[in-house]
Amino acid sequence: MAEKTSVTGGVWETAKTIIYALAIAGLFRSLLFQPFWIPSGSMKETLLIGDFLFVNKMAYGYSHASCPPLRILGLDSNVVCPFLDGDNTRLWGAEPERGDVVVFRHPVHGKEYIKRLIGLPGDTVQMQDGRVVLNGKILPQRYDGEFREVMEQQGSQRRYPECENRPVGDGGLCKKTRNIETLPGGREYAVLNASDRGWADNTRVFKVPAGHYFFLGDNRDNSQDSRAPHNRQGPGFVPYENLIGRADRIMFSSSGRSMLFFWTWRSDRYFKAVQ
Repeated sequence: MAEKTSVTGGVWETAKTIIYALAIAGLFRSLLFQPFWIPSGSMKETLLIGDFLFVNKMAYGYSHASCPPLRILGLDSNVVCPFLDGDNTRLWGAEPERGDVVVFRHPVHGKEYIKRLIGLPGDTVQMQDGRVVLNGKILPQRYDGEFREVMEQQGSQRRYPECENRPVGDGGLCKKTRNIETLPGGREYAVLNASDRGWADNTRVFKVPAGHYFFLGDNRDNSQDSRAPHNRQGPGFVPYENLIGRADRIMFSSSGRSMLFFWTWRSDRYFKAVQ
């Protein structure tokens, strides 16, 4: 009897350890940092397909978007944390800065996006010939060579990159023009150009509403961002409460189909800061 009690007690202690570990991991993910795996090329070259990073949830405070959705049960974040939903507010809220790379939830379907914050509440934003016009002034850009990558299927979605020098066959060198864009205040980052996207390179003037933000991808010709309204599957203006957090640092990066393929990890992207 004593041996059976001992075995039962050992199983219970193991179960408690697992429960505590899961609770701590859930608390860590909900309140502090959320892991994020880059699935698409919309933020090249700042973020590459296969980059693995942690999103700083403390940067902007907390809203319903801070809660991880339970998609296996069909529950979105606003259902998991209904007490934080509404009025476009945040608990311990802080304002994001122009130029931040931000993870947010799409205002309609709730999927997570990662883009660069360009327009603050009250700003006007327009694209003219692929250039950003912010509050009536064109953002300065300077030519900085080419971004080059191999024409091959990338990441788990197995998509081919878009090339300025197309057509490019498998294994060929895919090229895009690389420019350095400068925001008011002097913040700089690389943006890529691969083609004339028509409606996306020449847009109407967007007036950012109060409590909302305007986002663009750095890979301007391959990004579903605030230029695209909801009927084009884009996020449009993103409410303050939909922000999840700020991307600060890449932990590691895989050029293969899975982050578990450690032999495909890129040696130059460990703990790389997100500019």
